[in-house]
Amino acid sequence: MRKRFIFYGLCGWCMEIIWTGLCSLLNGNISLEAGTYIWMFPIYGLAVFLEPIHDKIRSWPVIIRGGVYIFLIFLIEYITGWTLQKLIGFCPWDYTGNGLSVNGFIRLDYAPVWFIAGLIFEKIHDSLINIKIFS
Repeated sequence: MRKRFIFYGLCGWCMEIIWTGLCSLLNGNISLEAGTYIWMFPIYGLAVFLEPIHDKIRSWPVIIRGGVYIFLIFLIEYITGWTLQKLIGFCPWDYTGNGLSVNGFIRLDYAPVWFIAGLIFEKIHDSLINIKIFS
């Protein structure tokens, strides 16, 4: 479990770097400047706790599974953002200026991103099972 936690943390960092790099390109920054926070590593590592949920909902239609992932990722993002604000005095990913943010911790317009991220997580989880990595 510890190895998969680390693996998911690293995967999350990589996906966030790609995402923020592409967003910088869309904003006209051709250097593809990208970034993340050290805090995100353990947060992405928490995906290991989604594995049992994935196993239980594996046979559900993709639209329902994606909805479950949206809800769970929003929940995790909100709780960890709130927790960081209490621990260190601020949330590193403050979305306060966005009209679709909830208390600055989550952005409702990211729902499609979390839908896709959850389905990518399924593929990563299945790959880890099939090739017996980090068992």
